[in-house]
Amino acid sequence: MGLRETLEARLAGGQDDAMLRLSLAQLHLRGSDWAAARDHAVACLGHDPGQAAASKVLGKALEALGDTPGAAAAYRAGIGRARAGGQIQTAREMEVFLRRLESRSSGS
Repeated sequence: MGLRETLEARLAGGQDDAMLRLSLAQLHLRGSDWAAARDHAVACLGHDPGQAAASKVLGKALEALGDTPGAAAAYRAGIGRARAGGQIQTAREMEVFLRRLESRSSGS
């Protein structure tokens, strides 16, 4: 059983917390399962609204799903979360993602 399957078994067994959901979101993102990554990132934010890393995963998943406005909103919210939590590098990463997204969507 792989890591993703192990974590999904924990979730099915009733364990549900922010870190489990973030881990699942990241694994699904790496596996190109954008919808599952989105769903787990949203669930993570439900447990811990200040979780900047979940916003980053959410933005990437929404971007891959073609939801440009949703991805931009996730990145903007994540930048605020990261700054509030002192996570400067995470905020900068999302600022780059947001600029690239806006550049692509404007056709520049």
